[in-house]
Amino acid sequence: MSKAFLSLLGVELPIIQAPMAGVSTPQLAAAVSNAGGLGSLGLGASNAEQARQMIRETAALTSRPFNVNVFCHQPAVLDPAKNKAWLEVLAPLFAEFDAKPPSLLREIYTSFIDDAEMLSILLEEKPAVVSFHFGLPPQPSIESLKRAGIKLLCSVTSLTEARMAERAGVDALVAQGYEAGGHRGVFDLQQDSRMGTLALVRLLVTGCDLPVIATGGIMDGAGINAVLALGASAAQLGTAFILCPESAANAAYRAALKGPGSASTVVTSVISGRPARGLINRNFTFLDGREVVMPDYPYVYDANKQLNAVASVKGCSDFAAHWAGQAAPLARELPGGDLIKLLADELEAVRRQAPL
Repeated sequence: MSKAFLSLLGVELPIIQAPMAGVSTPQLAAAVSNAGGLGSLGLGASNAEQARQMIRETAALTSRPFNVNVFCHQPAVLDPAKNKAWLEVLAPLFAEFDAKPPSLLREIYTSFIDDAEMLSILLEEKPAVVSFHFGLPPQPSIESLKRAGIKLLCSVTSLTEARMAERAGVDALVAQGYEAGGHRGVFDLQQDSRMGTLALVRLLVTGCDLPVIATGGIMDGAGINAVLALGASAAQLGTAFILCPESAANAAYRAALKGPGSASTVVTSVISGRPARGLINRNFTFLDGREVVMPDYPYVYDANKQLNAVASVKGCSDFAAHWAGQAAPLARELPGGDLIKLLADELEAVRRQAPL
């Protein structure tokens, strides 16, 4: 299955760089693809024209396939009272930096479910692979992408979600374990099984007909080999690529990932409004156990980004979203292409049961 799947995607190695919106760049995606893996762009935080520019920039740097990822969350429901109450909770934090909270919150990310312009651009630019996160787009959108010859991946966190994606006609399943950094791909926030990567991979391999891509807590060749042994066709790594010089991670993010705190990651919804795993900072602790009602994603994320902006001006990174998975201490600081080569060498060494 692995060889057939690699042929389907047009890549040499069973290694996919996770999309990581805000961290992935055309330079990183191209470096990974040029080295034989599948590079990825995260377009969830981009508008349609920004997406077009990123796709074209990546295509100018590589002739090989790459993946573009879109968010398929349910569009937010505007609740002015919830937004106002949340901003009141955050007001003392803004005050620490001599700032006032914004007067309103915006739906900063358009869901691909409602984004006809983004669909048109994907159909025009025809990236080799498109992947979905947080759910599935409408069936007509899936059919249009398939007719364009684009291969489709979908992040899933349970067997139920996997079977929904299978019925929708995607080409492969990205099995996202609870160890993974960044946002959980769960479709329904009330139905998160919090299943680990290994258990989820095995469940999907035995319960579905589609190829399975394992993601969550995989950082080296030994980890890749482990999920392949369980029946996965490839492994997707995200945190492993954050320290690459081609990533967009800033100095504070890199320092945090290389620091002692990288051994402790937590899943929280208070940063964006959806559960996501990251390095612990004041984003995770400011509520002090208080129970509050938050607005929908991405209104909460807009508030966090504005708080982080005023804090950053004062030289404080305590409210930055430093997404990372549970195996973050294993991150290596290498160019993307060199990291892919190292991962491939490690994988081959494990397979041969010989030291590097």
